[in-house]
Amino acid sequence: MTFIRKVLLTTIVFVLYAQFFPSQLYVAGWATALVGALVLGVLNGLIRPIIKLLSLPLTILSFGLFLFVINGFMLEMMTWFVGGIAFSGFGSMMLLALVISLVNLWFGESSD
Repeated sequence: MTFIRKVLLTTIVFVLYAQFFPSQLYVAGWATALVGALVLGVLNGLIRPIIKLLSLPLTILSFGLFLFVINGFMLEMMTWFVGGIAFSGFGSMMLLALVISLVNLWFGESSD
């Protein structure tokens, strides 16, 4: 149930972020945002643990802040698989990764 809840929260964040900041994120519609959230969830479950393990020294040196870079990279990878979602740059991906992490924290879901 938490995966479905996290996917729905991420879908809402994608759509709202695209509405408030259209110059930073383009989302073609709700269905595209839902597919993007599903793909992001799968990537976070399969690829992210490997990348976190490989980047452990950088994460320790940055006191955990490198995890936001990993979250931004996961968003970048999501755009490779989902057409209809586009970011203006890596900075906007990093900001969206922060927003998604804060929303998940607010609703009691761990972003790890």
